[in-house]
Amino acid sequence: MPWRGEETGRWTLSTIDPSGPRARPFDPAPIVGTGRSSLGPRLLQTLLPVVASFAVLGWASAGAGGGSVDDAMPNGDVTTPAIIGHTLPLHVNERVDRWVQRFRTDQRAEFQRLLRRRGAYDAIIRKKLRQRGMPEELLYMAMMESGLSPRAVSSASAVGLWQFMGPTAQQYGLRVDQWVDERRDPVRATNAALDYLSWLHDRYGSWYLAAAAYNAGPGTVDRVLARHAEGRTGDEDLYWEVLEYLPRETRDYVPRLIAATLLAEDAEREGFDLGGAGPYRYDRVFVPGGTSLKRVAKALGVDGSLLRGLNPHLVQGVTPPDETYPIRVPVGTAAVVVASVGRHGKTRRADD
Repeated sequence: MPWRGEETGRWTLSTIDPSGPRARPFDPAPIVGTGRSSLGPRLLQTLLPVVASFAVLGWASAGAGGGSVDDAMPNGDVTTPAIIGHTLPLHVNERVDRWVQRFRTDQRAEFQRLLRRRGAYDAIIRKKLRQRGMPEELLYMAMMESGLSPRAVSSASAVGLWQFMGPTAQQYGLRVDQWVDERRDPVRATNAALDYLSWLHDRYGSWYLAAAAYNAGPGTVDRVLARHAEGRTGDEDLYWEVLEYLPRETRDYVPRLIAATLLAEDAEREGFDLGGAGPYRYDRVFVPGGTSLKRVAKALGVDGSLLRGLNPHLVQGVTPPDETYPIRVPVGTAAVVVASVGRHGKTRRADD
């Protein structure tokens, strides 16, 4: 989670009895003298088409903001998938393989649940990563951070999909008050998290070190690099060199991220069910202050949980008083909300 002093308490995958068939093992080819291994030829040949197909699938999923499929695509283009050279480096070693085996066995059921939940936010996060030229595999940091739950709260009071602490959230422009907590907003929180990750990558020149700093705080990583790596940056191998000097949780943070990426991007071949949550899609309507989601749900004839799911950042289920505020409603229902709620105050569609 983003820096919160040097605390590291967070949501973690639980230990669960194994279920389902055991998938095939990896076959990494060792690299002498680096303390790690790279993807073996067979695995790389397998992952190349899989990663490419997932990029296309990400574009083909509908995204947030207008309800149309094109909203999840850069200019609606589905012909150019992500280039493998611009993805997160996937070093495979004993520590990574240990997490791969755990996700395949004793944590398989939990990992399956996370894969089913991925569908809700996959298109949103991938689109934003592509727009910034950042590795799409960073999507799986949100999986490791919160279990892909906007309502997740850690033991250290980090909140939301990307597990922001209050001060860091506000530093990156997120609103946090008694009415609105944008750490729970999948769209706004993703923008802030990617801003922070981009800054960390500029600082360290390494996605592995950026991820470590996201987890443990840049101060911790700076001290470790100064004491044990002569202050060097700019090399993914540095993470493995200083691994044992990082906080205990951070030692497994990148290995878990790599393991989750390998399995999730090859989920069907690994025997996981790819069904699950539909994409996070919505229209926006500006409503008067103090409008309750329950009232909007009643006007639409839908269950209140649907509106709460689209607006997890409205912590009391009510828009802030004394201000016109945009709420997210099911695609195609904005006119109904305007006609119903608008009788009691100023209401308009977001595109008016």
